[in-house]
Amino acid sequence: MKKVSKTVFSVSLIIALLFILWGTLAPENAAEVTGNIQTLIQNKFGWFYLLSATGLLVFVISLIFTKLGNIKLGQDDEEPEYSYITWFAMLFSAGMGIGLVFWGVAEPLSHFNNPPIGDPATREAAKDAMQYSLFHWGLHPWAIYTVIALALAYFKFRKQAPGVISATFYPILGDHVKGPIGKTIDILAVFATIFGVATSLGLGAAQIAGGFSFLVEGIENNFQTQLIIIAIVTVLFMASAWSGLNKGIKYLSNINVLLAVALMLFLMFSGPTKFIMDFFTTTLGNYVQELPRMSLNLNPFESSNQAEWTQTWTIFYWAWWISWAPFVGTFIARVSRGRTIREFVLGVLAVPTLFSALWFSVLGGSGLHNEMFGSAGIVETMNSQGAEIALFKLLESVPMGTVLSMIAILLISTFFITSADSATFVLGMQTTNGSLNPSQSVKLTWGVIQAASAAVLLWTGGLKGLQMASIIAAFPFTFVLIGMAFSLFKSLKEEQPKIKPQTVASESE
Repeated sequence: MKKVSKTVFSVSLIIALLFILWGTLAPENAAEVTGNIQTLIQNKFGWFYLLSATGLLVFVISLIFTKLGNIKLGQDDEEPEYSYITWFAMLFSAGMGIGLVFWGVAEPLSHFNNPPIGDPATREAAKDAMQYSLFHWGLHPWAIYTVIALALAYFKFRKQAPGVISATFYPILGDHVKGPIGKTIDILAVFATIFGVATSLGLGAAQIAGGFSFLVEGIENNFQTQLIIIAIVTVLFMASAWSGLNKGIKYLSNINVLLAVALMLFLMFSGPTKFIMDFFTTTLGNYVQELPRMSLNLNPFESSNQAEWTQTWTIFYWAWWISWAPFVGTFIARVSRGRTIREFVLGVLAVPTLFSALWFSVLGGSGLHNEMFGSAGIVETMNSQGAEIALFKLLESVPMGTVLSMIAILLISTFFITSADSATFVLGMQTTNGSLNPSQSVKLTWGVIQAASAAVLLWTGGLKGLQMASIIAAFPFTFVLIGMAFSLFKSLKEEQPKIKPQTVASESE
């Protein structure tokens, strides 16, 4: 098996280095080629992303209502390693921290200004804007994460398989997982992880630079500033990675959640509280009611603008979540040992979705309220300076705005660190045959590769370049995810007759 891990590490590293070299020496050519590939995938296979994401959601929800939900991710007598609070903080920080801060204000206002259906800047546009924001950040992404995390945790902790993606295919591939097929699966996982995480790191760098440029005269939000930020934060997250999972990531994850909740609560109670909570409740109801329609809607009979909106937003998000899946799934699996499948699925699906709904209602709702009933000018600022400025423009209009903006920059930075820190650990696992303690040199290598990839993507295409990378990296890995779901279900069905009646009874009590 050492040979397998060496092959996966070497091939993955060569691919990543070639991409970095290509983007550095020929940025225009790299942007053109990746842009053409992205357009082809979005136009020809958008339906595939929608069907795949929705199918995975249906699959994981169905596990809750069967006896299979009683199976533990570990041996029957094992208890969870982390408390609920720490568990939620770690999976949430790894899952979508930077993205929520980046898009919390920007996405609802983008949809408000350019809705998928109807006229912009209307009350109907505001309602749809929040509904679609929750759709993009709710059950679907966490279902994608759940599939890969569930498969990895089940095969690693219950079946004692190596903690790599290919090992989860043993029920359907047998010993072929040790050969070229297994290697290819693991390389695809590493490829998706590098560019999925690089997308988020690029967003984080752009928003930190945007925040400093908004607050400090003389600092410009350009590539040079973003590159300096990436370099500084890379040193910080490598120091965190060096300290280990139970120190760096654990403590930073708790700090992330505390900062995020503090910022959210301040905005909630210093702003239009009743409007925000009414919006939160209404959005949840609309989301549940419209979920089936939104999940499978590609607007084939509508105008080209509406179809383009779905391609630009929904297809991009589904691809982004899929490219993040090997990273987030591996990390969630690592911290979820000892929980039952039912407990795991409910926790991973419900808690982050509810928090995302509240987060968008507070930040996005505050932004929409200011645009509709005030004179914040957030949309105008976004159009002229970029989406990364939206949060800071909102904070400018509330009490202690400068202090809150500095806290927001700190929050983005800590999310940056935990995401990159977690990813170095995951990439280390995936390229050392599933080792739960990859060597520092391996983690250092992948940390540098991630930072360099984020810099190259910003250099070659900015925000659009980041989106392109996610869509391209996600496409081949979508097939891997579907295969994992089939393999997991096959293994669970084989174990079903062995589930002890008293285990079911004790769970129901």
